[in-house]
Amino acid sequence: MPKTKENPMETMPLSRLIIRIGIPLMLSLLISSLYNVVDSVYVSYVSEEALTAVSLAAPVQTLMAALGSGIAVGLNAVVSRALGEKDEEKAKKAASAAIFLAICAWLLIAVCGLLFIEPYFTWQAGGNERIAEYGADYLRICMLFSLGQMGQWVFDRLVIASGRSSLFLFTLSAASVTNLILDPIFIFGFFGIPAMGTAGAAIATVIGQSAGCAAGYFINCRYNREIPIAFTFRPDIESLRSILRVGIPTTVVQGVVSVVGICMNSLIIRFSTTAVAVYGICTKIQSVVTVGVHGLDNGLIPIVAYNYGAGRGKRITEAIRWTLIYAFLIYGLFLILLEGAPALVLRLFDASEDMMSIGVPALRIFALSYLASTVGMVLAAVFQGLGLGTYSMYLTMARQAIFPVGLVFLFIPFRKINLIWLAFLLAELLALPLGLALWKRAKRKVLADCHRYDRISSDIEIQTAKKIVKGAEG
Repeated sequence: MPKTKENPMETMPLSRLIIRIGIPLMLSLLISSLYNVVDSVYVSYVSEEALTAVSLAAPVQTLMAALGSGIAVGLNAVVSRALGEKDEEKAKKAASAAIFLAICAWLLIAVCGLLFIEPYFTWQAGGNERIAEYGADYLRICMLFSLGQMGQWVFDRLVIASGRSSLFLFTLSAASVTNLILDPIFIFGFFGIPAMGTAGAAIATVIGQSAGCAAGYFINCRYNREIPIAFTFRPDIESLRSILRVGIPTTVVQGVVSVVGICMNSLIIRFSTTAVAVYGICTKIQSVVTVGVHGLDNGLIPIVAYNYGAGRGKRITEAIRWTLIYAFLIYGLFLILLEGAPALVLRLFDASEDMMSIGVPALRIFALSYLASTVGMVLAAVFQGLGLGTYSMYLTMARQAIFPVGLVFLFIPFRKINLIWLAFLLAELLALPLGLALWKRAKRKVLADCHRYDRISSDIEIQTAKKIVKGAEG
């Protein structure tokens, strides 16, 4: 009998496995985050109004990403668990269903882009027509041509789910490098191409996303044959349900978070348009400095899902422990930078004196909130890997919506912008007890299910042994 190839998800020491999966994801996410930041850096040299417009567009882009992320998270959990159960047919059906859902998400985004862009910026720009024009030009292109983004979410997660996260580096690098090369060409106008400002930034973004989608499709077909890719307009209903069961809570949470971002912009603009630009910069910086945690989280989901499917409860708890250790170590370096040299970071965005006066304390307060968010982000990923999407939803809603909004409304009457930034730090601290309580409940379920799996496995081994003995006696 040929020897079955061991899967590192169940055999490799977790201190190494977390790093093996996490580092490629960190690098990929860092590249992705950097090109989002570079977008804003380039746009800031067009004008502060252009930077404010892109900041106002960011929550809508988060809402778009929520659709793709929900599909991806659901797909990740379903496929990883199917592979842990050695059910390749189930993994194949899940992949086909995810592609179908990605196309549906793109159609929904495109229709919304046609109907709601103008009213949105009329409301958000605070009467500044130039900001509204910059924002509409940018966001319309991003929404109408978002198919590449949706497809990239799916193809990236297929390689992550199978434990081949190093391949993910190539797909996201294709998108990021393409965008970085095209950004200055389309924004400022080079090689005979006219300067297009924020519209140019959007064109570079969607071309980059399409390149990433194409690279992801190629890599999956060539190097990830464990999960065959086939599209159909009649996807497996059970696969759709399984993906949506995990993915919908993620989409709802991120959707609510994006709505919170929209509300925050509408509240912060009462202080000044510069304050909105600072808030936008802080969110972009957050995407870079928390990339270590997000990379580890994305790698943790398939590890948890696989070992849950395989009935290995101890490996799940050990994976969580190592993820937290690495996350705090990595973020510690960024914390030193943001607390020690916030002005240096803001100078990248051509910050005026007014922006400096608002931005320096903002970055320092947000830096502490990013540190406090580490445990919540890790636990949310664990819940997704266990298929407990509602737990992840409760925790993320508390961290990023309920507590921040409540505290901001509490602080608004004081007319102190630093209190608004402080609300985000306090929200993370208040959410910690909730996250730990949910994990305590989830852990009981994990241990019970894994104990049941061990008992079934033992019974099967006993029955097999009896058959062997009977055969020998015969």
